[in-house]
Amino acid sequence: MDTKIEKSKERLKILEKIDEYEKKGWFSKDVEDDPETIPLTPDKVDYLNKKLSNKILTAFVNSMAWKFIDKLIANKQLIIKDIIGIENFRPLKDEGVIITCNHFNAFDNFAIHKVLQHEVKKGIIWKVIREGNFTSFPGLFGLFFRHCNTLPLSSVYSTQKIFMSAVDTLLKKKQKILVYAEQGMWWNYRKPRPCTKGAYVFAVKSNVPVVPFFITMNDSDMIDGDGFPIQEYTVHILPPIYPDPNKSEKENIEYMKDKNYEMWKEVYEKTYGIPLTYLTE
Repeated sequence: MDTKIEKSKERLKILEKIDEYEKKGWFSKDVEDDPETIPLTPDKVDYLNKKLSNKILTAFVNSMAWKFIDKLIANKQLIIKDIIGIENFRPLKDEGVIITCNHFNAFDNFAIHKVLQHEVKKGIIWKVIREGNFTSFPGLFGLFFRHCNTLPLSSVYSTQKIFMSAVDTLLKKKQKILVYAEQGMWWNYRKPRPCTKGAYVFAVKSNVPVVPFFITMNDSDMIDGDGFPIQEYTVHILPPIYPDPNKSEKENIEYMKDKNYEMWKEVYEKTYGIPLTYLTE
């Protein structure tokens, strides 16, 4: 392994921040220094791509994104080592589905896209994203955030109402929606974090299953531009969790949320061969 590249001071600070947040139990807080969030108003978003201009732009930017993903894979900047449990997803082809996944890298959703490229219609997976990623993220990633079938959350109540309606519409149309139930991205963090309730609210209100994905990692023999080993991903696709008709809406949200976390925990402990523990004070 080439260890000559000095480790990025920025990434080392992020790792220190992750340890601090883990100790304090701030599992859903973001550790990255993202651009300041601009509130998203209803006139600034077309959730369902009803406008022709947005349909065309989405098709074009999605094409760019697939080329970007394939280039990452060819250059071994994104390594999918194994896929376990695809049989858990295939029967859901004609159902609306919420996908949850642990969030530890800007490219982890690309891994999910690649794994499901031929399993979903036209390779389309909708993604719930943070408000600021849509309104104020610069460059190529900003373009992806705005035009690759994304569903930005909003701090503006009227926009958030439209968001909720759009999620329900898509699920009724048998679409697949990726939600990062942990919320913030914790770079190269291997442990599952407790889930927040949003993904399960969507699932219960639209009466659709949640399919938990959990990506485990191991160091490759290559070093990235920040001086750390590039990670090889194993994508675990777990059995779907359905709302229980005998439970209330509130009970189902808690049940599905807790079940998802327990399934992730089981994969973590089995894969890494260690019990899940945190630094929490």
